[in-house]
Amino acid sequence: MIAILFITFFIMLLIGVPIAISLALGSIAALVFGGSGIPLIIVAQKMFSGINSFPIMAIPLFLLAGNIMAEAKISDKLVGLASIFVGRFRGGLAHVSTGASAFFGAISGSAPATTAAIGSIMIPSMTKKGYDKGFSAAVVAASGVLGLIIPPSLTMVLYGVTAGVSIGDLFIAGIVPGILLSLFIMVITYYIARKNNFPREDRLTAKEKLKAVFDSLIALVMPVIILGGIYSGAFTPTESAAVASLYGLIVGFLIYRNLTFKKLYEILKSTAENTAMIMFLIATASIFGFVIAREQLPQTMADMILGITDSKMVIMFILLVILLILGTFLDNVAAIVLVVPTLVNVLQQAQIDPLYFGIFMVIALAVGQITPPVGLNLFVASNIAKIRFESVVKNTVPYIIMYVFALILFIFFPGILTLFTK
Repeated sequence: MIAILFITFFIMLLIGVPIAISLALGSIAALVFGGSGIPLIIVAQKMFSGINSFPIMAIPLFLLAGNIMAEAKISDKLVGLASIFVGRFRGGLAHVSTGASAFFGAISGSAPATTAAIGSIMIPSMTKKGYDKGFSAAVVAASGVLGLIIPPSLTMVLYGVTAGVSIGDLFIAGIVPGILLSLFIMVITYYIARKNNFPREDRLTAKEKLKAVFDSLIALVMPVIILGGIYSGAFTPTESAAVASLYGLIVGFLIYRNLTFKKLYEILKSTAENTAMIMFLIATASIFGFVIAREQLPQTMADMILGITDSKMVIMFILLVILLILGTFLDNVAAIVLVVPTLVNVLQQAQIDPLYFGIFMVIALAVGQITPPVGLNLFVASNIAKIRFESVVKNTVPYIIMYVFALILFIFFPGILTLFTK
């Protein structure tokens, strides 16, 4: 059954069939031709049970909250806030891109959305100041990855639901690595900026600083609502997403006043489409997971890895390589729903904290946003900058190395990823 499952699955992928359909067809082929004797009604049952979960309701609500705040055009206000802190350093605009991406990531939860929102402002601004277009697009793409790491994060929600880990704890755990990675990006940027003599930005006046802080605070209340509500016990993750969506509507319609009912219709339409795609993927991954669990593949994989070594550190290095490869070829959502059910058994037998591994996995898969051939951030940034895809890839290499270095650091010092959850 396993051979039929994976052969069918990969053939479907190679001929261009969407991954959700490939998962379903591979599972059905395994059940029909694998001699299981299991009636096909199990396909519908497992697909339904896979999405029949209250925490999964957080997914469309977080998507809605992020889409509302993105449409409210808050990115320019967050750019102003970031300028206060990092604009005065060498390569100031590039640092502002990273700072603004970190702030925006705490609202959108999406790497491509963060790259598009911040890139549409910062790439033209950097180009006018004499920055190389390839570098400008690369730093925005690398900074956009923070949208998946800094909570709230859609991939954290998916991992929490799939692995049975507290979504609130995942959100809290994502804060420290998000800040660290932002600083690491700025270190790389500062070195490149000094080497190329990129300019500093003019210091802002006290009045300009106050205005930037006031304008941005309204938007930054959203992550405070989400994280504060969850960690204080006032909300579940699903309820906090609903409250954040309501807050976003109030901000967009009554405070910033740049939302209209026509825009709201487009927001709801986009949210519904993305939710349907994600839900269908989770549903088909559930039947796929049923087949591999029935054939004891997770146990076999765990035994194989533990047969090589019983060192947690070596196991984490093996998993790092696997995740980096998966992230290069698969969308983050697809990778999580596809492999987490298999890896949970490995984590249990190796006694690896699933909370720690969840943050580690989110970061490792997020690197795929800036690595070809999938690399959505690279495509978004190159389109905004109007340059060749290859030019962005070349300039992104130092940031890819930095992310991998950070992941290795997290293997040697795992406590960094669970600092505030113990």
